[in-house]
Amino acid sequence: MKGYIEERAVEIAHYIIETNATVRETAKIFGVSKSTVHKDVTERLPKINPQIAKDVKRVLEKNKAERHLRGGLATKMKYKGRESII
Repeated sequence: MKGYIEERAVEIAHYIIETNATVRETAKIFGVSKSTVHKDVTERLPKINPQIAKDVKRVLEKNKAERHLRGGLATKMKYKGRESII
């Protein structure tokens, strides 16, 4: 594995842990795809640093458990202020 990929995986992991960011948010910040972020933290990171990988996994599992709430809030904000036509 290239050194810069390992460095990116560790940087991404620290960012996720510190900010409780989602994969999508992290991908935007680092300018990579969601697939790259996911691969970095689920496949590459455990080989580089297993402890950090566990911490990231904990954050991602929490985000996954809460995603239905975020989706509901997004929908609510989208339609907020619109009056019913019916």
